[in-house]
Amino acid sequence: MLEKELQKLGLSDKEAKVYLSSMELGPSPVQEISKKAGVNRATTYVMIESLISRGLMSYFEKGKKKFFTAESPEQLVALLHKEEAEVKEKTRQMMEILPELKILFAAAEEKPRLRFFEGIEGLRAIQDDVLKSKYESQEEIVALDEFDKIFPRQDSKDHRSEFAEKMRKEKIVFRVIYTSEKGKVLPSKKDGERSERRYIPPEKFPFATDIVIYGKKVALGACRGKIIGIIIESKEISEALRAIFNLAWEGAEKYQK
Repeated sequence: MLEKELQKLGLSDKEAKVYLSSMELGPSPVQEISKKAGVNRATTYVMIESLISRGLMSYFEKGKKKFFTAESPEQLVALLHKEEAEVKEKTRQMMEILPELKILFAAAEEKPRLRFFEGIEGLRAIQDDVLKSKYESQEEIVALDEFDKIFPRQDSKDHRSEFAEKMRKEKIVFRVIYTSEKGKVLPSKKDGERSERRYIPPEKFPFATDIVIYGKKVALGACRGKIIGIIIESKEISEALRAIFNLAWEGAEKYQK
């Protein structure tokens, strides 16, 4: 029981054994303390040195022998007071530099984070990030025909059903601007949905990318040629692209007739 209590006060398992054994034995050579504590001699020496440095043991020489002895248990109280004072001092020093650390942290937060991806699996990784992220609205500009070539709707790894469930469950406002050679293939709005879709003609607006704005992030994927993607995490960039999306959204209104 005493060993466990001493460990709670900061002593290691072996330090507690050596300290208690020394206390029971009185002044003793290391081999006797080692035997009593059940700790090998080399380790006992290390534990004794540690306890001496903390003021919990001392030694004296008698003839050619060195005897070690445990100091009064009151030294444990003194040790705790010393450690408490050290913690207070470290806390004071921390509070002094905290404002500067906060400035550095804030500056790091303001720097955009970029992640690059390659291939179809890279675009799937981007989709996974969109799925697991928390946000209130999502805006997307997509070349639907090119996107469907990469992710056929019958593909078992197609995330569309998962996105639909996320939109419904988390009540996310979802707006899409899309192109398609087939014309207006998506319903502009479905009953009970918080999503809207607007078509724009591909001959007037030719592009082969998928751009998703979600929260503080923007994901861009090239759906033709070399398949690559990028995620940019930046409040300023996401807000700017969301404003551009809003402008495009208004402009797309005339193609809905």
